[in-house]
Amino acid sequence: MPKLLLITASSDEIRQARRSRFLNFQQITMPYLAARVSHGWEVTHVDEEAEEIDWGDRPDVVGITFHTPSAQHAYELAARFRAQGACVVMGGPHVSLLPDEAAQHADVIFIGEAEGLWEGFLDEYLRGTWRRSYQRDCPALLDGAPMASKAHYHRRDFTSGVLFATRGCPNHCDFCTIAVMYGPGLRKRPIAEVAAEYGSFPGKRIIFWDDNVVADRQYAKELFRAIAPYRKWWSSQASVHSAADDELLELAARSGCKQLFLGLESISQSSMAEVRKNFNRVDDYASVIERVHAHGIAVQAGIVFGFDHDTPEIFKNTLDFLEANGVQNATFNILTPYPGTPLFQRLEAQGRILTRDWRKFNGRSDVVFRPRQMSADELLGGFRYANQRFYSWESVGRRLFRSPVQLWWTLPLNLAYAWRWRRSL
Repeated sequence: MPKLLLITASSDEIRQARRSRFLNFQQITMPYLAARVSHGWEVTHVDEEAEEIDWGDRPDVVGITFHTPSAQHAYELAARFRAQGACVVMGGPHVSLLPDEAAQHADVIFIGEAEGLWEGFLDEYLRGTWRRSYQRDCPALLDGAPMASKAHYHRRDFTSGVLFATRGCPNHCDFCTIAVMYGPGLRKRPIAEVAAEYGSFPGKRIIFWDDNVVADRQYAKELFRAIAPYRKWWSSQASVHSAADDELLELAARSGCKQLFLGLESISQSSMAEVRKNFNRVDDYASVIERVHAHGIAVQAGIVFGFDHDTPEIFKNTLDFLEANGVQNATFNILTPYPGTPLFQRLEAQGRILTRDWRKFNGRSDVVFRPRQMSADELLGGFRYANQRFYSWESVGRRLFRSPVQLWWTLPLNLAYAWRWRRSL
């Protein structure tokens, strides 16, 4: 029986950069691809966030998925496996962004989505007729997608299950890789299939790994009605527009939604216009947060620092806003121009990209471009200030006192993040 090793690659550098995170949710690519492998293969999955590679094993085929900051590490893994005689297959975000680079390190690359091509490659490998590159000529259909193989989830991330309902995003923000990966538009799995997978997880805490689970409001409402009978708790990412629909929020809450990650990005409207996310109306943020809270749903704010309109005052102003509005959790990132995105192309044309060392494209410990209105050191220092202040005891108390939504778990989570942040310093 041929051996297939699937690797979710994660470099030492990116694991170090993520040390301040208490929750680091399971990546779902490999569990879903494992479910598409025929019974003629022996399949193993190694998630480097949770385990080490067994170099005593001798797989016939090695599939590696990775993000940009783990690219160099993935290439080193590939070289070692190829030296052992394995056929190395690479895919995932970085490969789709820079296929020519990745092709220099792999026997086979997958550009974009793998569904419908992955199964064919494995058959072709057994026949000795496989190709060097696979790329779909149209978006993958999501109907009939098998449930992810639960045996290949390995992270201890305090969730009971991770799945997806939709793929893609109807927007085209300059700094985002979604449109590059999946093409334009939004695709949706049949609701009955999503609900069946949602209900198949034995525990109560579920993550929808969607980029915007409410992008199609009617679909989202039907989905929330379908999953409500399972009486589980869930969280996902959503646009700020979700707060304009009280019925949507009410159905989300009734179905078990405990928290929504809202991509606020910046409290500067000029910055939102700069990266083609002007549909985020900064003046509405306070009312958006208030309406989400009114339905008993906590808010996790996604914040990015380093836009061209950001001055050193942006850090304090942002933290003042988050505290004044009782935001329960926040994820801060340094603006990172990933290759292949319009942001990267613009900054490269302006001569502002400082490095092509992909290990530094992690959004947390390095600044990889020249900011316009502050120095790189000021941007990095401001990012650290934001984390240190947000997860200080004073800020935790101030925020959660103002909006004690889901206090029974948001307080312990804040304390855990505060502890992790201090350990990472």
